Amino acid sequence: MAASQAVYGGSIPLTRSENMPNLVWIIIFFILNLTGCATEPLATTPLPPQSMPGFYHYVEKGETLWRISKTYRIDMDNLVTINHISDATKIEVGQQIFIPRKQKQPMITQPQIASEEDFIWPVKGKVVATFNQTTDNLIEKGIDVRAYEDNTIVASRSGRVVFLSPSFVRYGKTIIIDHHDGFLTVYAKNQEVLAKIGENVRQGDAIAKAQILHFEIRKGHLSKNPLFYLP
Repeated sequence: MAASQAVYGGSIPLTRSENMPNLVWIIIFFILNLTGCATEPLATTPLPPQSMPGFYHYVEKGETLWRISKTYRIDMDNLVTINHISDATKIEVGQQIFIPRKQKQPMITQPQIASEEDFIWPVKGKVVATFNQTTDNLIEKGIDVRAYEDNTIVASRSGRVVFLSPSFVRYGKTIIIDHHDGFLTVYAKNQEVLAKIGENVRQGDAIAKAQILHFEIRKGHLSKNPLFYLP
């Protein structure tokens, strides 16, 4: 069903599903992110691992901070803060990640999430704009990836297409997928859209075509650094 949704005095052409009551909420916070109003809270002062009970996890090949946080049931923001991690690209195989835990909390050794709950790269390519980078006087709330030979964009996780616009502000053809656990992924700057509004997509399904993809991962209305979630 086609519709026109007014946001802050502007008109944004989009299509939507009638049973998507949170659509306006999603759009509003997306707009706020574009203008720099909805940002992730500043991290608190990191606590030195020496002052907390815990142990070290050695990063294995293909692991992400997202998977590690889920394995030990720890909030990833806390994990990042405690370990003073500012650059996700510097997470390497063999690196020690401090895992805080209460003295009586049992150590978890098996992952608590299945592979389909991980995030995968939506396209194979080179990152040309990073999270929190300033571009045209705006702070990037995702990453831009220039596709290699295959410019097919795939769903990073399984979910439902809850937003689709052929001309969304400065991002052009834009898709938003709801993953039903508080996380959303945004795929923008597409040249061609293959997905349909309301469609349930599986991880790895083709949803668009793009030479340079703008990709975001959001938890609620807050944008997260995709590189902390991608392998």
